[in-house]
Amino acid sequence: MVVKLSPEGRLKALSELSEWSELEGRDAIQRTFKFVDFNAAFGFMTRCALKAGQMDHHPEWFNVYNRIDVTLTTHDAGGLSERDIVLAKFMDAAAG
Repeated sequence: MVVKLSPEGRLKALSELSEWSELEGRDAIQRTFKFVDFNAAFGFMTRCALKAGQMDHHPEWFNVYNRIDVTLTTHDAGGLSERDIVLAKFMDAAAG
C-alpha cells in the first residue's frame, strides 16, 4: 500500500528536488523540461515511460515539440508519495 508523505517527509523530499515545485490547489509537484528538439524530448519521455511502467506509477504529462510539462502525484495515496519522489529523481537524471 502506498502512503501519502508526512508533512516532514514532504519538506525533506522537496528540499532534494530543486527544479520541482508544488502545484497550487493539488497535493502534487510539477516541473517543465526543455530539450533541443522533439526527438530529444520524445527520447526522454520513452525512458521515463519505461521506468514508470516498472514502478506501476504513471506521470501526468503534456508535450509540445521540445517542452514537457510533468505533474506527479499518487492517486491511490491521495497526494504526494515516495513513488513521486523516486520518479522525479529519475526524470531529473534522465534529463541530464
